[in-house]
Amino acid sequence: MESATATPQRERPGWLLGLIPVVLLALAIGAFVALDAPGLERNGIPVEDVSVDRTVLEPGVIEVHLRNDGPDPVQIRQAIVNDGFFTFSQSSETIGRLGRDVVKIDYPWIEGEAYEVSLLTATGGTVPATVEVAAETPSPDAGFFGLLGLIGLYVGVIPVAIGMVWLPWLRRSSRELVRFLLALTVGLLAFLGIDALLEGIEFAGSGAQAFGGAALVWLGAVAAYIALAGIDAALKKRTAGADGKSSGGTLALLVAIGIGLHNLGEGLAIGSAYAIGSLALGAALIVGFAIHNTTEGLAIVAPVAKEKPSLRRLVVLGLIAGSPAILGALIGASAFNPSLAAFMLGLGAGAIAQVVVQIAPSLRDGKGQLLNGLTAAGLLTGLVLMYATGLLITV
Repeated sequence: MESATATPQRERPGWLLGLIPVVLLALAIGAFVALDAPGLERNGIPVEDVSVDRTVLEPGVIEVHLRNDGPDPVQIRQAIVNDGFFTFSQSSETIGRLGRDVVKIDYPWIEGEAYEVSLLTATGGTVPATVEVAAETPSPDAGFFGLLGLIGLYVGVIPVAIGMVWLPWLRRSSRELVRFLLALTVGLLAFLGIDALLEGIEFAGSGAQAFGGAALVWLGAVAAYIALAGIDAALKKRTAGADGKSSGGTLALLVAIGIGLHNLGEGLAIGSAYAIGSLALGAALIVGFAIHNTTEGLAIVAPVAKEKPSLRRLVVLGLIAGSPAILGALIGASAFNPSLAAFMLGLGAGAIAQVVVQIAPSLRDGKGQLLNGLTAAGLLTGLVLMYATGLLITV
């Protein structure tokens, strides 16, 4: 006779069942790799795809930093500078998949001259590197990083802070003028977003192919858009009005974050240009960036024109938007990577797109129209203003 109280069977944890396919996949891949892909032996000429991350010039030496973006190992056999063969040394004789190598060529380069460098691989392929204007690469000492911090301060923090001084004037402006300025802000941000995408795709084409090229830019844009949408949703629970719209303070914060991510990418470009000696520092460049980026301060304070934010909050918004230029300049000069630059610029573009979506409802007039004469004029003014001030900048 069976017992009336049978012992219940112990169920396996749910996470253990979910782990079984992962373990099986790991075992299958491990066996495939351990047996060296049986039946799929590699034939033909190895595929070589080597990109140049940066070129460093030291007295009597041209230093080329390489990364292997292809699937097969690469070996450098010869170094050519302006059609002449020269002795060289390298940090690694064989560059594996996504591996890096530093090739130092003994060459008495002359400041101000242009040089064409070609590195020949074991299969006869070439890796080109161009030095447009030879100049000694600055050494990364305290003065070097101090100067980069000063550049970031000049082109990021100070212009944004100056632009935020427009807040008292905005408070006394009519509702129609504020709506015009909000539309102008959308125009400014749209220009910055397009600019970030174009720069990111350019960086992706120059040395980020191993990580997806332009797809890396779009990945950053989508990630930033989703992340900022999540931040906005969280802030709305505490600050949204009865109509469900984001408050002016929330919009100002989102604008500052979007501009900050854009300035991070901008700082990367400036720092990398300075590190290779192609950034001509001067009053004209600083003035150009100051005029161009001052409008970013206006974009931050426009959403809070009818509010009374504290001085502390304004300072925080200014630092969020401007200080990333300092960080970007330091990263760009000391550890520049085209893939990182492409991704960061994508982040900036995606964040700006999310901000534009958040500001757009504030542009509607009494009839609910989004695009009318006033807002159209503001959008066009913002685009033209950013384009005109951008012409003052030559990096």
